[in-house]
Amino acid sequence: MSTTTTDVPLAESHGEPTCLLSVVIPCLNEAENIEQCVSTARAAMTAAGIAGEVVVADNGSIDGSAALAELAGARVIEEPVRGYGSAYLAGFGEARGTYILMADADLTYDFNEIPRFLAALEAGADMVIGDRMQNIQPGAMPWHHRYIGNPLLSRLLNLLFHTGVNDAHCGMRAFRREHLERLDLRTRGMEFASEMVVRAAKAGLEIDQMPIEYRPRGGESKLSSFRDGWRHLRYLMMHSPKHLFIFPGTAMATLGGLICATVLAHIDVLGRRWEVHTLIGGSLLLIIGTQLVGLGLCAHAYATYFMGERDPWFDRARERLRLEHGLTLGGAIALIGAAMILAVVLDWVQRGLGSLAQERLAIFAASLLVIGIQIVFTSFLLSIIGLRRGA
Repeated sequence: MSTTTTDVPLAESHGEPTCLLSVVIPCLNEAENIEQCVSTARAAMTAAGIAGEVVVADNGSIDGSAALAELAGARVIEEPVRGYGSAYLAGFGEARGTYILMADADLTYDFNEIPRFLAALEAGADMVIGDRMQNIQPGAMPWHHRYIGNPLLSRLLNLLFHTGVNDAHCGMRAFRREHLERLDLRTRGMEFASEMVVRAAKAGLEIDQMPIEYRPRGGESKLSSFRDGWRHLRYLMMHSPKHLFIFPGTAMATLGGLICATVLAHIDVLGRRWEVHTLIGGSLLLIIGTQLVGLGLCAHAYATYFMGERDPWFDRARERLRLEHGLTLGGAIALIGAAMILAVVLDWVQRGLGSLAQERLAIFAASLLVIGIQIVFTSFLLSIIGLRRGA
């Protein structure tokens, strides 16, 4: 670490000021707390001999928070676009430190932990995230956040993205500023916390966790439990096409196919024979499942070509498969369905245009025709999305 005897200095390197650590604090009407946050952060850096700065990203405060932060020694920047993520993105853009530590301006986090976070980064971690869950002071976190919301969302995030983070929504974390470009953070709301963890995991960054204390908030909370919880959940699902589209679609299509086969083969199930109404349900599952898989592939393609995402199985598939493969498969299925429909119609004509004798076959043939058409046009859409790479 850099050392000094003055208050939060910037070390000199070839005549230019350098900064080891930038503490970035978002602020929206935190007049009750901002001075203490800035002062504690500066004092912690001074005591540890850390060359650093405090950057306060004011998000449109009308209670004088910005002026108070400046008086306490922070460098204040203005971000008029409201949002937790907006404030942090503005603060990160102005940070000069080799490392960045972020924490809220509500006194819930202890800025005296700064040296521990910095030590973990200097020891080799790319990102350090606080873990509050074992040391929450009475009244600091509502019960439904502590026992329902945060644990469920953290487990879902770990299930989808394999991050291994215990407290994915802890607001006190630190990382190397050089990784900002790789993280490519974009969200503007509270889901920013999830985005940072997800993108760090996808980028292969080494994430360390550090137990910290979580204290009761000073002032009025800006958090909306259900709205912000939904934003986190929406972000997680939208960035996992496999779990949102492909896995459910594959399960539905498989179940639908089994139901169709059972009905067409006249197989008894639990002593009962499934009839045409069950076949209609199976056909719907088969069609919807196929459509979901196609949507998932398109979502994967968009994420790959326009968002820089990487998924090994999809990367292998797109290198081996082309538009013509999809057209061939879809065309073949559609032709089989059309041929079966033609056979049903001819049989119906031969029987004098009376009641349809081949109801089951007609329903299944129509399903195959629809699925074939879906595959053909999904293949075209995938190819259109892939034009970005010259496909």
